[in-house]
Amino acid sequence: MRALYDVPAPAKLNLFLHITGRRDDGYHLLQSVFMLIDWCDTLHFERRDDGQLSREDLTTELPPEDLVLRAARALQSHAGCSLGAHIGVAKQVPAQAGMGGGSSDAASCLLALNRLWALNLPLATLETIGLRLGADVPFFLRGHNAWVEGIGEQITPLVGEFALRKQRFAVLKPSAGIDTPSIFSSPHLKRDSNTANIAGFAADTTADLTRFGRNDLQPVAQALCPAVSQAIDWFASQGLKARMTGSGSAVFAAASQDVDWSSAPLGSTGRQCDNLDLHPLAGWASSDR
Repeated sequence: MRALYDVPAPAKLNLFLHITGRRDDGYHLLQSVFMLIDWCDTLHFERRDDGQLSREDLTTELPPEDLVLRAARALQSHAGCSLGAHIGVAKQVPAQAGMGGGSSDAASCLLALNRLWALNLPLATLETIGLRLGADVPFFLRGHNAWVEGIGEQITPLVGEFALRKQRFAVLKPSAGIDTPSIFSSPHLKRDSNTANIAGFAADTTADLTRFGRNDLQPVAQALCPAVSQAIDWFASQGLKARMTGSGSAVFAAASQDVDWSSAPLGSTGRQCDNLDLHPLAGWASSDR
């Protein structure tokens, strides 16, 4: 009987996103809080003994070379593994949303195959592999809500006294997506936000996690993609204050009561979500952190 796993790949929201500067090599310096939510893709893995990697799209047609296959190939190559896998991908998290769906899929793939193939690689090794696939992959591998700085490589888990309170959110993804490089290359992007700290964030969000800061990418995104403004205006019509996550185009708002999605902009996708204390696969790779 073949070994198999079904694993979740949760999305994230950026509770705020500030651009605090720019390095000489052009990379932007940021501060953000990455928060896991229970809007998840599901990945199904079956071990193959012939060394082949195959993928089945269970809900949405994916690009021929998506991050899941790239992650599987990278892990197989790094470990010199002779085993393969058949991977079924049930996409639920929208693409081009700023919710980290592809990066989360890649992280869950690395964690699942590390166990399915009995490689027993430590978390630090998986992070090295994951960083080549995308800047957000290490966050999903570590499994904690986190304060993120630098170019995204400085990840501080929000645990203990700084653990995020439980809260419910409404998330709306417009039908239109946004080209992330166009946002970061815009001359209108604010790049000089003051630096903040975890203690200040925690003190300002004891009652509502969306109170702190803003998303510096949002004004440029709204200029490039009117659907972002339409989504924010729709939330305002529901009495909710929304902001964009990541580089968009999804927007979110704190929403303790059920939202009536029937009047949401045509073609958009909406869902109410709870935040997660921990990634469902946290602890699947050994760590000395």
